[in-house]
Amino acid sequence: MLDAYVAEARIRWGLNLAAGLQIAPPERLASTPIEPSRPLLLVPLVLLRAGDAADDSVGTLPGRHAASDAGALAVLRRLYPPNHSVGLIGVALATTVGQLDEAALSAPIYLPPLAPELAMASPWALPWIANRLRQPDGCPWDREQTHASLKKHLLEEAYEVYDALDAGATEDLAGELGDLYLQIVLHAQLAAEAGVFDMTDVEERISAKIVRRHPHVFGDAHVETASDVNRQWEQIKRAEREDRAAADGPDAEVRSALDGISASMPALAATQEMQDRAAHLGYDWPEIVGVLDKVQEELAELAAAATEEEKREELGDLLLVVTNLARHHGVEAEGALRAAAEKFRGRFRRVERMARERDVQLKDLSFAELDQLWDAAKAEAKAEAEDRRTAAHRPATEEAQR
Repeated sequence: MLDAYVAEARIRWGLNLAAGLQIAPPERLASTPIEPSRPLLLVPLVLLRAGDAADDSVGTLPGRHAASDAGALAVLRRLYPPNHSVGLIGVALATTVGQLDEAALSAPIYLPPLAPELAMASPWALPWIANRLRQPDGCPWDREQTHASLKKHLLEEAYEVYDALDAGATEDLAGELGDLYLQIVLHAQLAAEAGVFDMTDVEERISAKIVRRHPHVFGDAHVETASDVNRQWEQIKRAEREDRAAADGPDAEVRSALDGISASMPALAATQEMQDRAAHLGYDWPEIVGVLDKVQEELAELAAAATEEEKREELGDLLLVVTNLARHHGVEAEGALRAAAEKFRGRFRRVERMARERDVQLKDLSFAELDQLWDAAKAEAKAEAEDRRTAAHRPATEEAQR
């Protein structure tokens, strides 16, 4: 029977088996890795193997499980545009993805392949698009790019993702992650053109690393807490460093546990990462009181510094210890400073507005007058925040009363 379906697709819709053919039951579409740029034949389970029922235990394909209860129609509409044609096996009429209903999925249907640039929900669409942009008749700007010229864009997109994370899982975050992913794909495309590696190697390297460093999930190791995982992670990394050193020969320089922290990272983030790695190897204050005492010690040394060089060094030491204090409190120092800077920016704007309303220039005000404006700005911001919390709480309260 399956051969008859394939033959009909070849005759009616020009199916080219040399391009490959995907065959899947609609009952398992949510758990099947479909590539929209390849032909797809959907055949209900009862027709594939008589008497079989849908196996709901298969689950939803990771990466496609934002709507975990999505049925076959919802999956098709995420993978294909609504005007994409659909062939109905054994029926003279044709339809489109947008017009499909559940009844249509009870019989075999054929979906011809999408053009690669239109298969936008496919993990391979963006690599195809990047390759197309780099062709002689592609985009002049993209053809001129190099690994070096794209560095700044990678950094910009990473920071935009970082900013978007403050709002949690939003549609904006999806867009920003896509922008960052494009940079990864572009660098892989350039490497592929040089014959060094491509996206397959990128996927393989990171997947192999994650599996290797999670033996408690993919092997027989046992851990109880996140701290256990961190210690195990550092032990595995240390073994990897030793293996690389052995492969490099006896004269190779032994790599440190702190090697590999990017010099381009913001100083706070890099410092906290360095301290995390050292702590996982046991180099850390056992109690936070030790860190607090060290902060006081560094403050005293900064106050006693006499020369510019001493002040610079002592201030660096103080920042180092404060970063460690953030780590002991479970606070990301980089994010905390950015949040504090944003709060300062907002309050300073209020101070500027208040000064304009009073028809005065900030530079003409005394420190005491500026401090009064600052306190007023703080009070105004606090009142507005309280109003927002009240407004957010009111609908739930009114609903409960009804």
